[in-house]
Amino acid sequence: MVITIDEMKELEFLAVDRGISINQLMENAGKQVFRAIRKKADLKSKHIVVFAGHGNNGGDGFVAARYFAQECPVIVLFFGAEEKMGTETLRNYTKINKQITVIKVNAEEDLQQFRFQKGAELILIDALLGTGVKGPPNENIKRGIGYFNSLDGFKVAVDVPTGIHPDTGEVSETACTVDLIVALHDLKKGLEALQEKSVIVDIGMPKREENEMTDQLPDESLTDQRKP
Repeated sequence: MVITIDEMKELEFLAVDRGISINQLMENAGKQVFRAIRKKADLKSKHIVVFAGHGNNGGDGFVAARYFAQECPVIVLFFGAEEKMGTETLRNYTKINKQITVIKVNAEEDLQQFRFQKGAELILIDALLGTGVKGPPNENIKRGIGYFNSLDGFKVAVDVPTGIHPDTGEVSETACTVDLIVALHDLKKGLEALQEKSVIVDIGMPKREENEMTDQLPDESLTDQRKP
């Protein structure tokens, strides 16, 4: 089964309607990304580098970074803008700023601020855009994609590799090349060709069938009008 962006949005609305907050979904997503990677890679002697944007995908990355920080060194490279963060993403950004090195990247020079230990094995996490993509990546996101692809290590995308459209599968001028895709709730429609390198994780959202059942329920206002 695959899912579109619009279908995911509908399920998010249904989740919120049932009392599951966006913050809880983000917490679940980040934790599941951490767990999925831990199953695939030994964290001993590893260094985690999270590439994050300012959307919900970046928020998922911030949560994952918090969990990784309990077991190994973590650096977050932030390619977004704080003023564009939603409430939930900003909350998790603030949390990690207290315990994790966060480097704001707006130019190539910013990437020179840190160095990895000699011989360090890297796990690189792409949390730049996710399903929040609107048109081709901007210049700063392209900078992030280029740097991500230039490094050696085990490479993971949170939900969608940046540069690939989640609905159509169209690849932008540049896109993150990954070894693993952690698909949140379900594999996105445009990523069917990458199914073999994907793992689907449950983040606590309602099942699609539940949304279809909700759509089939009679409108309460119409029901009231039918009463004698």
